[in-house]
Amino acid sequence: MAVPQNKAALLAAINSNFDKLLAELRAVPEDEAATADMEGHAKGTRMSVCDLTAYLIGWNELVLKWLDRDAKGQPIDFPDTGFQWNELGKLAQRFYRDYKGVLYPDLLDRLQAAKARTVSLIEARNDAELYGQAWYGKWTIGRMIQFNTASPYANARTRLRKHAKVHAGKR
Repeated sequence: MAVPQNKAALLAAINSNFDKLLAELRAVPEDEAATADMEGHAKGTRMSVCDLTAYLIGWNELVLKWLDRDAKGQPIDFPDTGFQWNELGKLAQRFYRDYKGVLYPDLLDRLQAAKARTVSLIEARNDAELYGQAWYGKWTIGRMIQFNTASPYANARTRLRKHAKVHAGKR
């Protein structure tokens, strides 16, 4: 899929990638979801489907935080307070911890809610607001949203397909 250059393309990418992702997440049996048998986001770590879902929730909620702070004219700590871009593995680990113990169906609900709030905030903006000027470095708001929603959804699907192949023989 081409990199979105406007609001309509951004919404299409998010919705399309999310719908496919959600179908694959729902196909994972709840009793498999907590087993840490996938390569984690930090080198040398393992994660579960629950962790992967927590990671996606974490990034969606960070996007929402950025947009909220931007709307209030407040400074934004990219990617998040206490983390640098070269520490994304540590940030992923925090996301896993933040949602540890949350039941898999509840994680899916929370992910859907965060995605819906993100879509709502995108819908409230026009192309000029989303793509008309640099927002963080050279990146526009639309591009930063895409980097942290639609792209991770597609990446997560790749991980889930590998997971499904491993578990296909066990079911």
